[in-house]
This record gives sequence, structure tokens and C-alpha cells, in this order.
Amino acid sequence: MSSNEPMRPGFRIGLNDGTLGLVMAAIVLFTAVIWAAHSPNVENADFSLTYVGAMLVHNGLGSRLYDLNLQKQTRNALFQHPSPLFFEHPPFEALILAPLTQYSYRTAYTIWGLANAAICFVLMLCMRSYLHWPRENLGYIVLWFLFAPIGVALYQGQSSLLLFGVYAICFLQLRRGKDFLAGLLLGFGLIKLQFVLALVAIFAMRKKWSLMGGFATTTVFLAFLSMAAVGWRGIVDYAGFLVAIGGHPNNVSFGSGVDMPTIHGFVFATLGHWVPPYALQILVAGTSLLLLGWVAWRWNSLQSQTGTGLMFASATAASLVAGSHMFTHDFSPLLLAMFILGNALPSVRTTTVRRIGKPLLMILWAFPVYFLCVAWHCMFLLCPILLLFSWVAAEGARNVMRSHKDQLEFAVNG
Repeated sequence: MSSNEPMRPGFRIGLNDGTLGLVMAAIVLFTAVIWAAHSPNVENADFSLTYVGAMLVHNGLGSRLYDLNLQKQTRNALFQHPSPLFFEHPPFEALILAPLTQYSYRTAYTIWGLANAAICFVLMLCMRSYLHWPRENLGYIVLWFLFAPIGVALYQGQSSLLLFGVYAICFLQLRRGKDFLAGLLLGFGLIKLQFVLALVAIFAMRKKWSLMGGFATTTVFLAFLSMAAVGWRGIVDYAGFLVAIGGHPNNVSFGSGVDMPTIHGFVFATLGHWVPPYALQILVAGTSLLLLGWVAWRWNSLQSQTGTGLMFASATAASLVAGSHMFTHDFSPLLLAMFILGNALPSVRTTTVRRIGKPLLMILWAFPVYFLCVAWHCMFLLCPILLLFSWVAAEGARNVMRSHKDQLEFAVNG
């Protein structure tokens, strides 16, 4: 590296702002988990649903994991003020977390929360070498805490931070040209299958067969785990449960459609009173496929590798908005895409992209936006924001200046 080449941002251990910021970040993350575990409302956290599912598998009732009456009986027996929602994650998650049910709920919540906090901290630390914006380490750390979905995922005990980690690792492996390994690791994102399947669909449309092979390998492994957890009956019940969720967007126990920032949520909120359910599902499926196909086409049409990082950001946003079931914490993987876009905006030739991109990032980083949308039951209004983000990132990828590729997080030679 020449003496006049600017140093890339990164954490250097010592008496500096970056180290101080990391220490404070660790204290805040782990203290927040301990505090939440002792709060009176911890029984309403989403982890309670996971605990119920894990308890059923641990007690040998895996074949009835998606028996909603049994879930109700179990959660009512465990909690005084239970959440009205149901456990709807894949069976292998309940199997993997079943050992936690040997502890009390609060202890299990603490263990899982500390694991999530560790994942968040490791991502914050390790991804800095690839996320070069903002240049100030303290500003970089602050932006992690300003992104509300990360805090919501941590408090709720959700697996969204795991999904964030899967997206991040996939990003790094693609950067290194290791498509099979990227697909292999991406398969573990099936813990939130609605998002990962949308992202994988983009790679399938791009004919990335090596990645698809890795993904299929992990899928087979997780399918065996699911069979071990619930058997054929449980698998059939799970498929029926997913169909029921998609067909009843107004059922609060499944998650109301208006509270979801997806194409499904937006279409239901705007057209649900006039269009029959089957027509809504066809419209949502068609729109989602068009979006994913458009992202794949734009990615394949790149003339150079300079904009590949931005296309990954575009694909991330598209995979989230195309996922039919999404809550606030599920925005977590978008933080990676936001850092990528923020880094690239100064290098984009198109003025329109820069003018739209900056306020777009401000909206997504605005802490109150998410809570106001939840309180006013208008989370579906964030669907157009995600669609706009996907377009801005894709348009930026086509117009990014090659002369600035050393500043990009995803150049062909790193």
C-alpha cells in the first residue's frame, strides 16, 4: 500500500475511540439481555413461542408440534400472560433449542439472549473490515444501535440475528468466489425460510448452480433433522400451517397482514376489502416473482464486478419484501445492505440515485419509524420503502464509478 493511499477503516485495539466504542457496545448488549430477562413482560417476548415449541419436542410430542390447541394448552400452563401468537418456525429449530427447556423460561431466555448478543457483537466487529462506511469507527458503532430492528430482535429473543449472520457470511463467501460454500451456509437461513427461499430464487434465476448445490446439501441435512423432530405427520401439519397463515392475513394469532412490510401485507392492506383471497394470493405471487426476476436480470446485466455489492444489497431488500411473513425484527439483515449502499452512494454517477438514496437511508435508520408503524398498524407502508431501496441499489450498481472501486466493499479483487 502506498503512503498516500487512504487507510481503510477498521478496529485497532488500543486507547482509541474504536476500542472504547466496542467495550461500550459489549456492555450495552449483554446488560440489555440481563435486564430484559428480569423484566415483568419477558413472558410476552417472541422467545416464549420458541420455548413452547422446544418444550413439545423435548417432551416427545414433536409429531403434534403444529397442533394449535396443544400449543395453546402448553403456553397457558407455562405463562401467566402468554403471547397470542403461535410457534411457526421450522421443526429443526425446536429440536436444536430443545435442550434449553431443561432450564426455567427466564434462564433459557438469558442463555439465548446472550448468544444473540454475542452474534451481534461478532458481526459488528468482523464486518467492519468489509463495511468501510462511515469512516469513523464510533459512527459505525452508533449506526448499529440506531437501527431499531436489531434491538427488537435482541429483546424478543428472535432468530433474526442468526439470519443476519447467514446473509453476512454468504456475502463474504460470494466476495471470495466460493459459491458452493456460500450456498451451504445460506441453507442455515431456512430458520427464516420465507426470506432465504426468495434470495435463493434470485440465484437460481441467475443459474448459480454451484451455490444451489451447496444450498441443497444443507436443505437435505435440515430436512433430516426436521423428520427426526416431528416425523411425517409433523411435516404435513407444518405445510398445512404455512398455507393457513398465508390464507388468513387478518388473523392476529398468525400476525396481521397490515403489520407486515411485505408485498403480501401491502396488497392485503390496500386491496383486501375488494379482491377475493385467491386473487390476492395470485397477485402477490406474481408481483414477487416479477421483482425477484427483475433483480436477477439486473444482476446478470452488470458490465463489471464493481457493482456486485450493491446488487447483493438490492437482492437482500427484495428477498425481505417478497417474504410473505415479516415483522420489525426481520429487517435485521437489511442493515448489511444499508451499510453497502451508504458506502457506495458517493461513487454513483446518477444524481437521482444519490438524492433518493440519502433520505431513504435516513428513514430506515430513524428509530421511531418502526415503533410508530407498529403502534398505528401501518407497517405495510414500509413495503414501498423496501421496493425503492431495491431499485436504488440496483440502479446504483449500474452507475457506480469504476475509479472509486477501491472504496467499495465488494470489488472483484477485494
